[in-house]
Amino acid sequence: MIWKKMANTSHKVELLAPAGNFEKLEIAVHYGADAVYFAGKAFNLRNFSQNFTLDEIQKAVEFARKHNVKAYVACNTFARNHEQAAIFEYLDSLGEIGPDALIVADPGIFMTASKIIPEIPIHLSTQANTTNYQSALFWQELGVKRINIARELSLTEIKEIALRCDLEIEAFVHGSMCISYSGRCLLSSFLANRDGNRGMCTQSCRWKYALVEELRPGHYLPIAEDDTGSYIFNSKDLCMIEHIPEVIDSGIISLKIEGRMRGINHLASTVKTYREAIDAYYENPGDFRVQEDWLYQLASVSHRGYCTGFYFDDPNQILPNYENMKNNGLLFVGKVLGDTQSSGVKIEVRNKIFNGDRVEVLKTKGPPTPDRINAIFDENGNPLSFAQPSSKVFISLNHDYSTNDLIRKVQERER
Repeated sequence: MIWKKMANTSHKVELLAPAGNFEKLEIAVHYGADAVYFAGKAFNLRNFSQNFTLDEIQKAVEFARKHNVKAYVACNTFARNHEQAAIFEYLDSLGEIGPDALIVADPGIFMTASKIIPEIPIHLSTQANTTNYQSALFWQELGVKRINIARELSLTEIKEIALRCDLEIEAFVHGSMCISYSGRCLLSSFLANRDGNRGMCTQSCRWKYALVEELRPGHYLPIAEDDTGSYIFNSKDLCMIEHIPEVIDSGIISLKIEGRMRGINHLASTVKTYREAIDAYYENPGDFRVQEDWLYQLASVSHRGYCTGFYFDDPNQILPNYENMKNNGLLFVGKVLGDTQSSGVKIEVRNKIFNGDRVEVLKTKGPPTPDRINAIFDENGNPLSFAQPSSKVFISLNHDYSTNDLIRKVQERER
């Protein structure tokens, strides 16, 4: 059969990370992303994220290129008639900036971009629902360079698509999943008048639901007897950290992390973990082993129960989620603002810290470094017994750290 050609794994796969604002961009780059994706203030599917002005997009692209990281701009909304002129103007401005690719879903936006900024490669969003090789070949014929494959496909299906076409295949490997068809959902529109296909999703699928009998208003009946409630639409979070070899073997060339609206602690942990896993695979493909620290890192941030989604056709992996996993006894407390000096390390405090607190610091390589706060000083050198959120202070630690390393406080567990 003509599709039985060898998958191209000669080049290292790309690790693609979300950047909801400039700080998240810096963190993604710091912890090892090969590429980042972000968006402007409109025309994307994460309007509740801070996102970027055109000037900020320019600076973001320049920052990424300075660090040899690719920058992809999402314009993946489903546009309406009244927005056509504004979209044309926006795409024209992006052409002057010159990101490494434009992420689209709407055929009209694709057509417009192809005409006015043909020099910028087009990546097709997962919202376009590419579920078979004929659809992939259709987009390839039109000039798309890459497709983010539909999330409901198995790795076997993805491999056949990759082998039958010359498109780059990108796929999500970690993060939240929509309960509907590749995210094309109207639940938020019906319940909250906020269109998920236009960047305003309220995540209605994750609300807690109950049944109400028509003649007994206010009498809520549980759908199933369970201490956690009834989350009938609530999907688990995707996590493929234990299956990096299978993902790469399928022909996926870009491993994408979801989460433009998540915080920098979550971003740092996931990017660092997948960076180390990808690197470990290429260093010794035949002896890939999941490290305990990788699992620890992914368990250390708030998440729903992890699963492998639809990749292995395992029905147990797509059962509704009944867990909301907390952060495993760790509290994100600060970001390092400068390399360690004689006066200590300057940090921006995110949660209250005290002298004597046990912490761990997330460096770019290796397990977190255990440490202790020996002293706290304000910016004038005055000693403090504690520091409040949003303040900038110097702290004395036992080891040296670098700008953008994150500090997490080890919390005592209840007995």
